[in-house]
Amino acid sequence: MYHVTLLPGDGVGPEIAEATRRCVDATGVKIDWDVQECGIEVIEKVGKVPDSVLKSIRANKIALKAPITTPIGKGFRSVNVFLRQELQLYACLRPCKTYKGVRTYFSDSNVNLVIVRENTEDLYAGVEFESGKPATADLIKYINSIATGRKIDTGLDTTGISIKPMSVEGTRRICDYAFDWAIKNNRKAVCSISKANIMKFTDGLFYNETRAVAKAYGARFEETKLADGVAADPVLNGKVPNTEGNLLYQERLIDNMCMQLVQKPELYDVIVVPNLYGDILSDLCAGLVGGLGVAPGANIGSDTAMFEAVHGSAPKYKGQNKVNPTALILSGKMLLAHIGEKAAAEKLERAVCAVIEEGKDVTYDMKANRNDPTAVGTSQMADAIIAKMRAE
Repeated sequence: MYHVTLLPGDGVGPEIAEATRRCVDATGVKIDWDVQECGIEVIEKVGKVPDSVLKSIRANKIALKAPITTPIGKGFRSVNVFLRQELQLYACLRPCKTYKGVRTYFSDSNVNLVIVRENTEDLYAGVEFESGKPATADLIKYINSIATGRKIDTGLDTTGISIKPMSVEGTRRICDYAFDWAIKNNRKAVCSISKANIMKFTDGLFYNETRAVAKAYGARFEETKLADGVAADPVLNGKVPNTEGNLLYQERLIDNMCMQLVQKPELYDVIVVPNLYGDILSDLCAGLVGGLGVAPGANIGSDTAMFEAVHGSAPKYKGQNKVNPTALILSGKMLLAHIGEKAAAEKLERAVCAVIEEGKDVTYDMKANRNDPTAVGTSQMADAIIAKMRAE
């Protein structure tokens, strides 16, 4: 019996959470679901994420989270970001894979990418200074007084500032995870993404450390000159297996990578990336394979993991039994694989694939015509997936 925290979220969250729970249970894996309410209504009432939520996740070490609404430009910060940082879920894993039957411009490309996103640093660290505040003006004065070669020329009272912290430790940790995951999952290449030509001391650091980790893993460098002068990092988590050149190490600047992905996504495999760029690339790659409705995700720490759909809470569809549950169901598949139930995970994914390919018992967004009256609801699509598993 596994003990798993279930956060139903808000908006369409409770509907897709229930659909996912039923599908995971139908695999035969015994799970005791500890349901914890953490939707926007609860957050606004309590003023924070309830302590019981964190207590449950820390005790169970595994959580499945449906979408939770985050106000844009006001109110509390993202609950998603808070949970990742509070629980030190430093690695965000987002697979983007084409499934037969899903409408996409890249259906013939056999896209099978995995974004490995650093989850705790970069601009998402939330170190911000609001325009018009005395502390912000003082910070600007200090920055302008030191010899960086750059000054902030806009007004003291009209400028907001965000700080972008990126550390050697955080970068090595996420790159170690990316290479280790690539090896364990028989992947062929790891591509590091940054904007190091402009941000020399943050994104430049990201490149420096990913090169060191790549060298420690014995990866082949796509551009051999990148390996010149790079010492293999000896301080990684656990024993580093030398891949003897079986893994290819690549680098791309973030703007170029966006172009590469919409032109030839089939050339890329595992992509390791800082926090903000990872958020952007995750949505771009989801678009390659049919949209956020089929985009699962996982947030991994040293001893805790939280699984979630990439998409938001879509409150306008709340209670309509209408939205596509595939992303969260596939997140449930990732959860099963994480706890060692590989056969159950594969069984669930096969059932999802079969239902999508058949195209009959799917939600409106997966029909060729979004107004197709044969489209089924969230719960009914889950029923079809369960039926496929029982028929095996």
